[in-house]
Formats: sequence, C-alpha cells, structure tokens
Amino acid sequence: MDDSLVKRLHAVGVCGLSDAMDKHGIDGQCLGIMPFGPDMKIAGPAFTIRMVPVGLSGGVVGDYIDDVEPGQVVVIDNNGRRDATVWGDILTTVASHRGIGGTVIDGVCRDISTSLGVGYPIFARANTMRTGKDRVTADAYNVTVQLAGVRIEPGDWLVGDSDGVIAIPRARLEEVLTTAEEITAVEDQIIAAVRGGARLDEARRKLKYHQLQTAPSKAG
Repeated sequence: MDDSLVKRLHAVGVCGLSDAMDKHGIDGQCLGIMPFGPDMKIAGPAFTIRMVPVGLSGGVVGDYIDDVEPGQVVVIDNNGRRDATVWGDILTTVASHRGIGGTVIDGVCRDISTSLGVGYPIFARANTMRTGKDRVTADAYNVTVQLAGVRIEPGDWLVGDSDGVIAIPRARLEEVLTTAEEITAVEDQIIAAVRGGARLDEARRKLKYHQLQTAPSKAG
C-alpha cells in the first residue's frame, strides 16, 4: 500500500474526489452508504464479495476474511438488504487485527460498539441486530459487484469519510486525484480571496470554479 497515495486521497476528501469524478464523467458516488463514526476514513483497493439468499444450499457469511490483504477494503454487495447483517464483531476484530483498511456494505451490519471501540471503519446503510446466518451466504469473491448502483471491480479504489463513500476505477485513480487536488487548491484560493474582502461571485468567476467541476461536454 502506498501511504503517500492514501494521504493525498484523504487530504482532498470524498467531496473533492466526487467533484473530480463529475468533471471526468465517472459515476462513482455510492449514495446512502455512510460511516458509523464521524472520524472513520477508508482508502484502499476493493476485495469484493457478492451475497445471495441462502436458499437450500447453506453456506457461510464471513470465512473469506483470512484471504483479504492488509490495506484492502472489504466491499460487500448484499443488494441493499436491511433484514440480514453480513458483518459483526468477530469480523471486525479479525479485520482490525490484520490491518484491513475497512468495510463497505450495501446492506447492514451489527455490533457497532466493537467497531467504534477498536477504531475499525465501517460504511453501511444501517445497523441492526438480526444475523445473516441461514439467511444470506457469500456466493462469489473478487467478482464484479455493485454498491448503491455503482459498479465495482476488484481492485477499484474505495475512499470514504464523514461525507460518504465513493468508488474510483483503478485505471482512473491518478487522473481523478490530480483533478481533485486542482479543485481543492482553487477552493482554498476562493476562501482566501473572500477573507481578503472579495465578493464570492467575483472570486468564483475569476478562478473559473464552475468549469473545474463540469464535464467538458456540459461546459458549453
């Protein structure tokens, strides 16, 4: 894991990255999936899991965890289900101990107190007590999944903070990050100008702020 890359991603944050993705026409905002603590952050490549209803086949929810590499982010597609958890205290404890980068769930989890206690970041739609055992099962690993309608390939980067979580295609990561850094730098200049007595509309127009966040096809 490139620590300098992670630091750059956290420095611009999810909002800056989201604006940059809009600029490049990339739909990667996983809407409705939020952290369980205001200081929780993630940034790392995806280890994907696709969950399905258990049916008659049986199966397990979490025995994949030993195959996840330190720094990777566990991405669980449970089709947005809120009636069956796919993550709890045992997985949190093992993941935290192994240095896994965090967990993102299109669905729900439980045992949030353990996550908060060890500082392990979890992003999900909600939490509940109802186990996923005998209700859902892990069907496939490191396959294409989706989070809130966003397509996620294994190795795509998940970045999250207090404003939510986004997925960046790994082939576009540096491009998106560079644009986000440019947008953030201009925002800093606008704030400095306003504090120096400038009008906000003038500062935005002078620094071409709107164009920075608009895809070329929509910029006129």
